[in-house]
Amino acid sequence: MTFLYSFFTSFAIGILFFPVLIKLLHNYQVSDSPGGRRIHLGKTPSMGGIGFFLASMIALAIWAWEFPEHYPTYLFGGITIMFFVGLRDDIVELKASRKILGQLIAVVLVIGASDIRIRDFHGFLGIGELNLYFSYVFSAFTLLALTNAFNLIDGLDGLAGTMAMITFSCLGAWFLYYGLDSYALICFTFMGAILAFLAFNWHPAKIFMGDTGSLTLGFTMGALVMAFMEVNQALPAGSTWKFEPSFSAGVALLMFPLYDMGRVFTRRISQGKGPMTPDKSHVHHFLMRMGFTHDKVTFILGSLQLVFIFLIFILKDFSDNLALPIIVGLAVILGLRLDKVTVKYVKKKVAVQPRVLEISGLNERQKRKVKLEKKDFERSKINLN
Repeated sequence: MTFLYSFFTSFAIGILFFPVLIKLLHNYQVSDSPGGRRIHLGKTPSMGGIGFFLASMIALAIWAWEFPEHYPTYLFGGITIMFFVGLRDDIVELKASRKILGQLIAVVLVIGASDIRIRDFHGFLGIGELNLYFSYVFSAFTLLALTNAFNLIDGLDGLAGTMAMITFSCLGAWFLYYGLDSYALICFTFMGAILAFLAFNWHPAKIFMGDTGSLTLGFTMGALVMAFMEVNQALPAGSTWKFEPSFSAGVALLMFPLYDMGRVFTRRISQGKGPMTPDKSHVHHFLMRMGFTHDKVTFILGSLQLVFIFLIFILKDFSDNLALPIIVGLAVILGLRLDKVTVKYVKKKVAVQPRVLEISGLNERQKRKVKLEKKDFERSKINLN
């Protein structure tokens, strides 16, 4: 029952606090303006991560005392550091090097002090136990990648929060089943706070999570996914919910953020751009161009994330050498299909639209008959952002 109590505590705190936070951010004019890569229409407060971070930490302070022997102190320390890195970046933008340095401090705290790391590939690609130093370096790289992959998908109302709810719910249920109470408590507590956030972040969003929230959630999920992978592999053979493809199961839990990051980085590099160059090549941008609304895009991508998690359940008794190529290959095929369908759809739409230069030969009287109203664009089924 403690897990439900903590869930409802963080949810209640979030529901009560978010209206206050939104008001404060409006008063101090801390908001994202439309334009550029942003696809919202009006000024919307950012830094919503403040709300669910405080709600989660207060709820954990109330209920975590019941599990003192498993209290992951250093993990909470790393989460707190990552929160302040995101907060600092939202208030005054950090240089990329300083941002990575701040993230590394949080990562080292978790990997070095909490010893949450990847120790073994368990036969994947013929690799077994990792060298200690390589284990630390690879684990740090993995946690940084998971953190920033989640940060990159925070570009649509409700999307990042929905993905976090899916991952935390799966991890929470698994940790609870195997008696890993402290990890399960973190999952259920964050779920309550995120659910409260989604009540204000669903389209049309009243607040965004910002780097304050996306870095905090990405880091927390990344650390818990790594903990899941190691605990899962240590389970006795034949355990009910042991996943033989441990590495693949971890990837599946964050399949969409990882795929989206790999996709945009590949596209940017192939176009001669830096991998961190901002653009509108994310999956959710392509779906928006096809005319889907924010909530429909979130539903589609959330459903696909659940499909990959369901697929790993089907493949739970196979090795990573089989499971990982299947889920990665499926993701790539779906992504290529999406690109082709989107380009075809947009070209078809553009072909039937009146061309601007076609009115150049009209006289003044005829030109006055051509009216382009802002509301006509807002009602358009296709979003050209």
